[in-house]
Amino acid sequence: MRGEGWQFFHHEMTGEMVTNLAAYRFVELSGLKGLREELLALCKEAGLKGTILLSVEGINLFVAGSAEGISRLMSRLREIPGLGDFEGKVSESEDQPFRRMLVRIKREIISFGVEGVEPGKRTSPKLSAKELKRWLDEGRKVTLLDTRNDYEVKLGTFKGAVVPDIRTFREFPQAVRELPDAMKDETVVMFCTGGIRCEKAGPFMEMEGFKNIYQLDGGILKYFEECGGDHYDGECFVFDQRVGVDPALQETDTAVCYACQAPLNAEDQEDVRYLAGKTCPYCFKPEPEKMAERIAAAQAKLDAVCEVLPGSVPLENRRPINVAAKYDRCTLGDVLADQFPQIPREEWARRGAERRFVSYGGKPRGMDHIVRAGERILQIFPPDVEPEVAKGIRVVWDDEAVVVIEKPAPLPMHASGRYHRNTLQHLLNQVYEPKFLRPAHRLDANTRGLVLFARTRHYCRLLQRQFLEGRVEKIYRARVRGAPDWDEITCESSISAEPTGPGARVVDEDGLAARTDFRVIERLADGTALLEARLGSGRTNQIRVHLWEMDLPIVGDPTYLPGGKMGDKQTLDVGDAPMELEAWKLVFNHPLTGERMRFENTK
Repeated sequence: MRGEGWQFFHHEMTGEMVTNLAAYRFVELSGLKGLREELLALCKEAGLKGTILLSVEGINLFVAGSAEGISRLMSRLREIPGLGDFEGKVSESEDQPFRRMLVRIKREIISFGVEGVEPGKRTSPKLSAKELKRWLDEGRKVTLLDTRNDYEVKLGTFKGAVVPDIRTFREFPQAVRELPDAMKDETVVMFCTGGIRCEKAGPFMEMEGFKNIYQLDGGILKYFEECGGDHYDGECFVFDQRVGVDPALQETDTAVCYACQAPLNAEDQEDVRYLAGKTCPYCFKPEPEKMAERIAAAQAKLDAVCEVLPGSVPLENRRPINVAAKYDRCTLGDVLADQFPQIPREEWARRGAERRFVSYGGKPRGMDHIVRAGERILQIFPPDVEPEVAKGIRVVWDDEAVVVIEKPAPLPMHASGRYHRNTLQHLLNQVYEPKFLRPAHRLDANTRGLVLFARTRHYCRLLQRQFLEGRVEKIYRARVRGAPDWDEITCESSISAEPTGPGARVVDEDGLAARTDFRVIERLADGTALLEARLGSGRTNQIRVHLWEMDLPIVGDPTYLPGGKMGDKQTLDVGDAPMELEAWKLVFNHPLTGERMRFENTK
């Protein structure tokens, strides 16, 4: 037995009215790729728009256009074996309800996901609309089963109908399995909008042991057409521009939420939570709830990315070298020696001999290559396993403009030295792709605490301007060796612009101006002290350098050691004792709302 579809009515069209056609048929089809191209060309030539779904199990279509164009399409479809008497449901509208014409090949013309259900060969017995009304008028014992999705049922259904709580038709099989066993011996009449879902639902219920299954022929729309609204409460949800029709098949004032598909009556549309095309009273969530969901999703992705650190797998890396204007017409060797004084020239020469410097076009560049301002050269790093880093990254805040992260230590912010992919930036890129977060400031690899990121370049510029203008409060907490004899002090020693020794900055009277305000929080019994540090500028290693100069080195610092000594290690290993410096508090103006935002590290 084939699916019968809806009766096809030809209307003599007048004026500029648009003809809408809805039809389906379960029948075995073949040559789908060729048929798809042919039907797409025919529909475009005839000026039709809408969707045609093709499958080996049949055809399902919703198209609109001129009456002549619809007639041309139906004539062609009736030439296909098995579709000789193909019919459908025609209606009229003032506007074209579809934007484009699509012809798609699908596994199923109505997604169900159960093997062995073949409506083209057999369906459950059909019950006419008039016969169902007679049964209900007589008070005959019958169970009505609504096979539609929850948002469709919300608009209306038969009185006393059993309504499984499903969001998609693919959830229907499980919902059937949860029905009471007693229903298997009852007379069950299932129904949907136009009948197509019942073509699959009926045979499946029989497979599950239901003995007396009927499907309402033509669905609710056919019932409205022949019987009106008797025994039915409300409207019927329809999948076109009308959204809902009443028992007289007239369009109602109901709208639909394009976010959750919920039908919306006049009262719903007046609700302050209704934003056309975005939210409605049924799917609206306050911003704190939405943010909590965003944070939870980002955190789950981040934890998964960090489970096996990307740098634990050897992979070739390429890092760009940007030639500043001051290096114009210098040799590449001189540029590298000046930018990275901690690396001997002999090492650069060795890397050059290994052809580890190339242009963006892939051409090798030696140490004697003459560079030009603005030129970019890639340095190639052979495959290697990167050092382990701390994994406990936590997302604190996540809105449309900014993201606040609690960074553990040791963890570099960006690629440097042996770190390419085991960096905070790379790990976050994996979570937020295809868009990437932009850091508004940076922390040392060995410093833990709050880091501020922007979602766009524009927001990043606005945040960085606040840092430059001193409108951001950056408050750190440090445990130092020694007990200062002051309660509060300000250090304004200038700091070198370029690194010395192991890539570290030092106090330099000809360097960059810097200011840090210190306050003693607590003097501890073990001879150390807990200090608060407020940055008045943002120089590299600023807090560490200023405390080192005052002979109060930070506990665990691998570079700035007691007694004015300098270590040869920059980044701690995961197993090392931590450096006791944290970005404790962060206060800034939100770049979108202007609200003063305050965060405090909880660790």
